Amino acid sequence: MSAPILPGAALGVLGGGQLGRMFAVEARRMGYRTHVYAPECVSPAADVADRHTCAAWDDVAALDAFAEAVEAVTIEFENVPRAAVDRLALRRPVRPGAQVLHIAQHRGREKAFLQGAGVPLAPFRLVDDRAALSLAVAELGTPAILKTAGFGYDGKGQVRVKSPTAEALDAAWTALGEQPCVLEALVPFEAELSVVGARGVDGEVQIFGPLLNVHSHHVLDLSSAPSPYGEAVARAARDLGERLLVALEVVGMLCVELFVVASPDGPRLLVNEVAPRPHNSGHLTLEGAVTSQFEQQVRAMCGLPLGDFGAVRPTAMANLLGDLWADGEPDWAAALAVPGVRLHLYGKPEARAGRKMGHLTALGDTVEEAQARVVRARNLLRRG
Repeated sequence: MSAPILPGAALGVLGGGQLGRMFAVEARRMGYRTHVYAPECVSPAADVADRHTCAAWDDVAALDAFAEAVEAVTIEFENVPRAAVDRLALRRPVRPGAQVLHIAQHRGREKAFLQGAGVPLAPFRLVDDRAALSLAVAELGTPAILKTAGFGYDGKGQVRVKSPTAEALDAAWTALGEQPCVLEALVPFEAELSVVGARGVDGEVQIFGPLLNVHSHHVLDLSSAPSPYGEAVARAARDLGERLLVALEVVGMLCVELFVVASPDGPRLLVNEVAPRPHNSGHLTLEGAVTSQFEQQVRAMCGLPLGDFGAVRPTAMANLLGDLWADGEPDWAAALAVPGVRLHLYGKPEARAGRKMGHLTALGDTVEEAQARVVRARNLLRRG
C-alpha cells in the first residue's frame, strides 16, 4: 500500500456541484488544498476551491495539467466520462476508480452487477428497443417503472407504465427518447432507507445509518436518523452496504438506497440503486455523525484511517429547493431561531423551482424532535 497523502497536498475533484463544494470545505478544514475540474466556469465547488480548471472532459491537455497539479482525484458525481477518468488514472490515483463509475453510470450494468452480487432486488428487465419493452411488460406486468439506462437522477429519465396497451407503451418509449432503458416492477414498499458507507485503501469499512428518506415529486425532501426500524433491519442494511462496498472494490464513499417491503416474516430490504460518492441523504452526517461523509471521502482518497461513523445525536435534514425563493429572499433569521438548526447553502446564483439550493439540519433528543425542528425551520423560511 502506498504512503498516505498528508495535509498540505492538493486534492482534485471532478465536478463542480454542491457535493464538491462540501468536500472542498471539509478538505480545507483538514489542511488540504483543493482543485476542481469542471466544464462549468462558475460552480458551487469552484467558489470555495483553491484552484479551478474550467475545461471540457475531452480536453487532454487540460486533464494532463490537472493531474500534474494534484496528488489524488475523486468525483462529486458519477457521470464523469470514462475516458477522462482513465486519462487521469495514468498519472494519479482516482478514487473511486473507473470500473466503479462504469457500473454506476448505467442502470443496466448496475442492475446486472447487483444481481450477480446476489443482493435482493426488485424484478427488472433490460429494454433495448420497443419490441423488448413489450416482452418485458408481458413478463413483469403493470404498473411498472421505465427508466433510461443512463443519466437519470431525482426522478428524471423515468416514467410510470400504467397499462400494457400498445398506446401506453408507445407513449412511455417515446417520452424517454427511444433509448436503452430498464423496466422495473413496481415495488409496494412502505419506506425508503439508505446507508452511506466508506471504504479505505486498506479495505477498512465504516457504515452510517440506515437513514429514513422521504421524497416529494421524486426529489429527496427529508432524511433522518436513526430510522424507525429495529436493530435487525438496521444490521441488514449495514451488511448490504458493506457487502457492496467490498464487491465493487470502492475506495471512497458509497450510498446504497433501499426499499423496505412488508412480509409475513417482518420487514425485508431490496436494493434500489447505488451511488459511489457522498449522497444527499448523508448530508446530515455533517452535524449528526462523529465523522461526516465528506471527511470520510477525504480520508479514503488520501489513504488515511477512516473516522468513527457513529451517530452523535438524532438528526434530521430538509432540502431547500428554489421554490422557497418565489416570494423573495427566505427568512433566514426566523429559521435559525429554531433550537438545534444549522444552515448550509450551496452558493448557486439562481434559484429555480426544483433546484437544490441548500439544506437545513436539526439535532434533537429524539428523532421525532429533530424532524419537527427541521420542518418548522423550513416552514418559517417562507415569507408572507
